[in-house]
Amino acid sequence: MSTEEIRAIELLGRVSYGRVATSMRAMPFVAPARHIVTDGRVLIRMHRGLGYHRACNGSVVAYGADNSNSGDRKIWSVQFTGTAEIVEPTEEELAAFGPEPRAVDDEPFEPVYLRIEPQFVTVHELDYSAGHPAEPSGRPTEPSGRPVELHSKDHSAEHPVDHPLDHSLERHLHHVA
Repeated sequence: MSTEEIRAIELLGRVSYGRVATSMRAMPFVAPARHIVTDGRVLIRMHRGLGYHRACNGSVVAYGADNSNSGDRKIWSVQFTGTAEIVEPTEEELAAFGPEPRAVDDEPFEPVYLRIEPQFVTVHELDYSAGHPAEPSGRPTEPSGRPVELHSKDHSAEHPVDHPLDHSLERHLHHVA
């Protein structure tokens, strides 16, 4: 195993959720998933009811995770690209996943597990600790030192309006397993 692969596995072990990407009916999609790393491979848990596992099974997928919401000044991102296969996890692997969600989009959660055999592994790191001031929360600032805003203002009503990405994230979190 290369140094980058070892580093990627170590970083992935620091977070519990990531995103799997592949295509379904010739259209790309990204779905959140819970993961563990075992024997140098990524094992993910998804909700069977969404059907995403069918598009992933036997296909090349990318699985990525990061610490972008951690507040750290050093942001990392890892991506594992390889073939996914539906598997039955061992008792130890099931225990490592922890509790399942009660429901996904108001449907009872039904887990399905896929193992990704990585063929390519990438690690990217962004360092905001020197030369790029950040708020204590770790959010990057503009060159002027002003925090980057995630909300815009509705000047007609004088009330903040959520950024479109906030709504997108909320919709995706409903699918998290």
